[in-house]
Amino acid sequence: METWDAIRARRNVRTYLPDPIADHDPDRIVEAGWRAPSASNRQHWDFVIVTDHAQLQELSTVWRGAGHIASAPAAIALVVPQPPDERTKLIDQYDLGQATLAMTIAATDLGIGTGHSSVGDQDKARAILGVPDDHVVSYLLGVGYPADRPFKPIDKPDRRPFDEVVHRGRW
Repeated sequence: METWDAIRARRNVRTYLPDPIADHDPDRIVEAGWRAPSASNRQHWDFVIVTDHAQLQELSTVWRGAGHIASAPAAIALVVPQPPDERTKLIDQYDLGQATLAMTIAATDLGIGTGHSSVGDQDKARAILGVPDDHVVSYLLGVGYPADRPFKPIDKPDRRPFDEVVHRGRW
C-alpha cells in the first residue's frame, strides 16, 4: 500500500480476527514508533509487545475503553519514565502521539488494524507488564487483522469539513 493510501485507509479497529499476526509484523510496527520524531531526540519511550492471551485479558481491565485488548492477537504498551515536571510530561506525550501515529500507519500498510486505549490503573498495568514503578504505561495499542472489513482508502471520512478546520494565514 502507498503511504498516502495507508493514511487515508487507517481507522480504529476494535474487533479482530482470531488469526495471529506474523512474528515479524509487531517488530516492524514498533520499529515505526522507534523511528518517529522525538523532541531533542530524547526517545524517552519504551514499547512492550504482548501476545500472551492471559496477559491481554488482564490488560483489557486497566481502563474502561480497553476491552478490545482482550480479543486482540497482540498489543503494544507505550511506556515513559515518570516525568519530573509538567513540561517533560507534555513533551513525552507529544512524542508518544507521534510514535503512535507512525505505528498505526505502519500497521495499516501491513493490513493490520490497531485500536488505542488509555491506561487508568497504573499499578495494575505495571504489574501485568513488569514495568518499573518509576515509569508510566501511557497507552495501549490493540493489534490484529480487522474482523469487519479490509483496509481501503476512505473517500468520505467522518471528519469536520476540511474548510472549517484549515485556516490560511490567520484564524
